[in-house]
Amino acid sequence: MKKILLLTFGLIQTLYYSQTQDLASLASGEHLGMNALFDEKDNLYGYVSLYSYGKLGDHSKKFEYVILDKNLNPIANKEFEGDVTAGGYLGYIDFRKKVILRPSSLDYSMVKMKELFTPRSMEIDLATNTIQQKTYYDYDNGVFKEINQPKNWKEARKENKEEKKEKGYNYYSTVFEIKEGGFLALEFNDYGKYVSNNALIKFDNNKNEIWRYKYNTSGDKKNSEKINLIDKNEKYIYFILEKKNSDTKSFSLLVLDMQTGKEIAAKAITGLSDDTLDNITSFSSVTRNLDNDKTFDDKIVILGRNYENKLGVGFARLIIDKNTFEIDTKKINYIPDLSSYIPKIDKLGYVEKSYHLQPRDVFFLKDGSVGILLEKYKLDFNTGAGKTTDLVYVFTDKDFKVKGAKIFDKEKSLSTSDYLFSQYLNDGNDVVFFFRDYQKDKETKQKSWKLFINTLINGNFKQEIVPISEKDSYAVIPYVGKEGYILLQEYNQKEKFNKIRLERLNY
Repeated sequence: MKKILLLTFGLIQTLYYSQTQDLASLASGEHLGMNALFDEKDNLYGYVSLYSYGKLGDHSKKFEYVILDKNLNPIANKEFEGDVTAGGYLGYIDFRKKVILRPSSLDYSMVKMKELFTPRSMEIDLATNTIQQKTYYDYDNGVFKEINQPKNWKEARKENKEEKKEKGYNYYSTVFEIKEGGFLALEFNDYGKYVSNNALIKFDNNKNEIWRYKYNTSGDKKNSEKINLIDKNEKYIYFILEKKNSDTKSFSLLVLDMQTGKEIAAKAITGLSDDTLDNITSFSSVTRNLDNDKTFDDKIVILGRNYENKLGVGFARLIIDKNTFEIDTKKINYIPDLSSYIPKIDKLGYVEKSYHLQPRDVFFLKDGSVGILLEKYKLDFNTGAGKTTDLVYVFTDKDFKVKGAKIFDKEKSLSTSDYLFSQYLNDGNDVVFFFRDYQKDKETKQKSWKLFINTLINGNFKQEIVPISEKDSYAVIPYVGKEGYILLQEYNQKEKFNKIRLERLNY
């Protein structure tokens, strides 16, 4: 059996062998995939690898999970029964330190469309290595009800139609457990073209109501209020409150006391456009949603797009002081702030040959500076496929002023993105990020995939290149590793060869 030759002389100089694991030998089922697990502080905990054994009955399938720690040591595994509609699962760790397996896809071949329902998440207790269906609650006008079986779409649509006919609106609510203790619920009445009578409700661990914060009580087609959650802790809950009166909007920071629900602060947010503030809590790009905020001990930092006249013209940063509730807003526009660093850039972020700078990642460093990683992207309207070229790292100072930009040359690729992932280094002071490139060898003229490892330490960039191209039907996939490492997965489905290994970065 041939293996891809990764450990060439050049690679040995770049990466240092650490530890390996054979995923194919950990379970006998069909390997569905794996993903990294992170704790509450976004530190890598380990990995979860999923396996399928096929259909058990009309409503269930047999799966198996294997949990690995960040050094690739197996620490837990168990077979379990999942919904027949589940095509696979992705794992994450919640605030209770339980591993939640969330359905990642639907298996339409296993069920008739009229019976289709969303498969349920599973919950793993690592202390006892037990798994059960995750408990969810429905909250309806003061009553908690445990959800055992999700309704299929046909039943839900029928009930909504009957309720709308009877009341003139549909009552919607959602409830979730919080790490600060107890539950939070949101409820409102949906009239179709507007919503009204919104409330945020806090409950204790026994589901007794502690307080209720009402807003948008007179919502109609012209007037409305909505809140976007920014952050929460044991003392406070932070929101951006948006008020709309006809065509006029206003935005403010709303801070509620976690224990009493009373308003602690309500301060106007100025300096940014309505469209900017309306969208700042989410930051999406082609193929991905970016993690665009970070909470420090003394502040909350959020980064989003800056809009002027409804057009995206750059980026905006919003900082909330957690002690004084003071608000600081800053913005960077493509023109003039980036024109001296990125050739041929226009006011909307387009560069040469109609490529657009699409955000791929955001870095909030400990010194207050911000890094924005962009990729040149455009859509081929003839084929519907994306094209990408260079990556651009824009770095600012603590006052959100551009200090410079570094362009990482990359071959044109017929993909939506060649960017992979990143991690913070040295207690959040530095960063490393990874991308791939399909390059032509100068001597052989043959193309192959290369992995680019880029570290930014003390303001200085360093780059290492690792060959990861498929050879002899063996594919190599990079994954995020523990700090200072990368994980490489090498597999061949036909030969049931599926190995992962940690390699230490050279920085």
